[in-house]
Amino acid sequence: MIMNDSSRDETPWDADGDKLREECGIFGVIGTKDAAAMTALGLHALQHRGQEACGIVSWDGHEFFARRGIGHVAQVFSDHAILSELPGDMASGHVRYSTTGGSGLRNVQPLHADLARGGFSIAHNGNISNAMHLKAELVAKGAIFQSTSDTEVIIHLIATSRYPTLMDRLVDALRMVEGAYSLICMTPKRMIACRDPLGIRPLVMGRIGDATVFASETVALDVVGAEFVREIEPGEIVEVRQDGRVSSHRPFGSHPSRPCIFEHVYFSRPDSVMGGQSVYEVRRQIGAELAREAPVEADLVVPVPDSGVPAAIGYAQQSGIPFGLGIIRSHYVGRTFIQPSDGARHADVKRKHNANRALVQGKRIVLIDDSIVRGTTSMKIVQMMRDAGAKEVHFRVASPPTNNSCYYGVDTPERHKLLAARMSVPEMAEFIQADSLAFVSIDGLYRAVGENQRNSACPQHCDACFTGDYPTRLTDLGEREADEDQLPLAVGKVA
Repeated sequence: MIMNDSSRDETPWDADGDKLREECGIFGVIGTKDAAAMTALGLHALQHRGQEACGIVSWDGHEFFARRGIGHVAQVFSDHAILSELPGDMASGHVRYSTTGGSGLRNVQPLHADLARGGFSIAHNGNISNAMHLKAELVAKGAIFQSTSDTEVIIHLIATSRYPTLMDRLVDALRMVEGAYSLICMTPKRMIACRDPLGIRPLVMGRIGDATVFASETVALDVVGAEFVREIEPGEIVEVRQDGRVSSHRPFGSHPSRPCIFEHVYFSRPDSVMGGQSVYEVRRQIGAELAREAPVEADLVVPVPDSGVPAAIGYAQQSGIPFGLGIIRSHYVGRTFIQPSDGARHADVKRKHNANRALVQGKRIVLIDDSIVRGTTSMKIVQMMRDAGAKEVHFRVASPPTNNSCYYGVDTPERHKLLAARMSVPEMAEFIQADSLAFVSIDGLYRAVGENQRNSACPQHCDACFTGDYPTRLTDLGEREADEDQLPLAVGKVA
């Protein structure tokens, strides 16, 4: 196997720390010439899901090849010569943020290992909520880990399983993990795609010619020219052999699905289709729900670009208030690493967004954004509107208050750092210095995705970041909190 690691092992810095990071994105294809080139194109379409690092592993019929790097897809796979180092008709790839395990090249996926029955690679979108518990057990038995990623736990569980076939070993491993996962795995004979039994993280399947394609979102199928076939069902394992045969396995029984509702709010690209619904249309409907639930007298509806645009269009259409681009976003602000001074950090919002003074001056503004996390960016944008001459600034949010951390692959701050976990809505309005503040209700969000309301007895989505209703056990969190309870107060335990 050739492992070509590009770039330095650097740690990226999030300039404002006030946006939920988009988990990860995965892509795989089997049965086409230059599979790695198609994978790079698919990853480029999924770049919004992870902008810290990326990697591709390919199989040429004899051995695995891999390249990983820190940076965007276009940086790591910058020309044909690099992709020519990844030969074969089967390849998988990954774009990431460091939700678990930290940043650094050793955690960049797909991960690869040589098992007793041959090579095996895995690309994972999600988070294993009992990874530390399982890792401690494996290390006690002599396992040696090469990364700090929770994904490597799955590899070790497969390697130590006593079942005879690789498929049985994979099922055995997945029965032991908690949390969320969409996986694309490769062996010398097949590609395997699967979702966790609740379907928390998305995964779709497509076809292009004789090739089978898997991706986190339908937009990646569109970009490579593949036809959408269907979503991988929750708990389903799809196996595609080198000769093109496709088989489906459902070893985990039937469970009510709980796909992540924040995919509709923010993570997915608006030109994707999720659960049979246009992401753009859902976001527009969220804006319409906001206008019905939280009307206000105003002169202009202004989106916080780019994620607030569809909801702002819906708010404007429902309310009759004109829509306008009162904030212009620069699309040439690259990834930001550690800055030399506080002044440079504070200037980051101004570099990304600038008020359209001629449009907002003297007007009562309704600002529409997808979420409020820590609140610091919202405060700066409200102040930007006031500095540009806005008479009033009313803030409307296209999601309920984010008052709980995610343990399923979304890089959210600790709960005590979430503004909605510490303050009431009026207190939040005062903190961000808005004339008024309102969030779409949880039932309004469910109406926007096509449900009458949230079924509290059996929620139709994973909405734990809004409700605290986690659909799986959180073993690592429970053990960590138990350990903290044993610490003396002098250690500085966070309440």
